[in-house]
Amino acid sequence: MDSQGPGIEQADLDKLNDKDKAELRQFITHEQQRTRIQGQTHAMTDLCWKKCVTSAIKSGELDKSEQSCLTNCVDRFLDVNFLTMKHLTNLRRSS
Repeated sequence: MDSQGPGIEQADLDKLNDKDKAELRQFITHEQQRTRIQGQTHAMTDLCWKKCVTSAIKSGELDKSEQSCLTNCVDRFLDVNFLTMKHLTNLRRSS
């Protein structure tokens, strides 16, 4: 777990019943997935921003070409993620 925060001691884990242990494992798995998604979102935002926003934003708004570029960048990123998930789902079903 996180070495900076309060850790869970093995003695504390041993006190949990099987149902609570399963719930804790599920919670940790969900948190790890959420962290990965946030990391991917951050990376995608950074990539699209660097690619599309080429001018100084003076008016508080992006120009039309930057808006279009960002929309297309995000759409392609989502397309790739959906295709990847579909492919992985098909692989699991065929196994």
